[in-house]
Amino acid sequence: MSGHTDEHERTMAFSDIALGQIKALRQPATPRNYEIWYAYATGYHPSLNQKINETLNQHGTLSDDDLEQIYATYLSPTRLTERIDTVGTKVMGEIEQVMAMIDAAAGSASTYTESLAGMSEQLGNSKDREGLRAIVESLVHTAKEMEESNQKLEARLNASKQEINELQVNLETVRTESLTDPLTQLANRKFFDMTLEEAIDNARATNEPLSLMMTDIDHFKSFNDSFGHLTGDQVLRLVAMSVKQNVKGQDTAARYGGEEFAVVLPNTVLRSAITVADHIRRAVMTKELMKRSTGEHLGRVTISLGVATLQKGDTAQTLIERADTCLYAAKRHGRNRVMCETDPEVAINPATQQVA
Repeated sequence: MSGHTDEHERTMAFSDIALGQIKALRQPATPRNYEIWYAYATGYHPSLNQKINETLNQHGTLSDDDLEQIYATYLSPTRLTERIDTVGTKVMGEIEQVMAMIDAAAGSASTYTESLAGMSEQLGNSKDREGLRAIVESLVHTAKEMEESNQKLEARLNASKQEINELQVNLETVRTESLTDPLTQLANRKFFDMTLEEAIDNARATNEPLSLMMTDIDHFKSFNDSFGHLTGDQVLRLVAMSVKQNVKGQDTAARYGGEEFAVVLPNTVLRSAITVADHIRRAVMTKELMKRSTGEHLGRVTISLGVATLQKGDTAQTLIERADTCLYAAKRHGRNRVMCETDPEVAINPATQQVA
């Protein structure tokens, strides 16, 4: 994991790029515009970068309207809330329409019952054939009207069912987006925090083991500075793919922050977690990187990993801290390796944990 100094330098580099873009395009240095260009510099929102690049290619600049639309679409904190509210409003609208149809059907059924009762009385009082014919014809007509009403209600209910199913899918999509890192498609930090807390509770309730893996890309800043942010994004996606391919269904792989990833491993003892970590490490180092724009071979990237297991009295924070300590030790002892809390090298002085 990069130390505080490295993190400062990296974020300052993003800041310089953001301010440089604002200056080059002569835009107001407002918090909104800075946030847009800082996000652009990090590359964490590929769709935002694509939209900005397309607009610049077409018009050579970004108008204030363009910036407002980009912010509202990709960065506004109210964006997901508004989408959820919209879906909720549509669901309520569908329910109200269905309830109105049911009320109308209930009224029709009541009227039909009253008609049958009246005609039953008429049948008892009728003395001639013509009177009976008229009553029967009226019964048939009323029955057809009721059948048509029921068919309309059935069709409307089926349509509403389909609409509500689609809205549920949309709502789940919004929920997934809110818990997914857009660049790597792994779980984001919010989902990781929720999952780890839940996994700790479950492990204690069932007396099952729980392990946590923290991993960080070696020399990522140097790689990013040498080959550019787009290639850096490619590295992040490559590592994310390797992590995802080497964890099982109940495990949760997440982007913890920057170039650091985490994996929650329920029902997994320390030795098994170390095996999983080493599979991920080997999977990453066997892949050779190539710059897509030029076809240039960029060599290989490595990762360091730390593994810890849940102990009595642990909180999510203390478990993370121990896994982080193992990760620092892995970097300090040569990188491209897995270290766990039982390794003697892990007992280190926190003041020395400035390793990139």
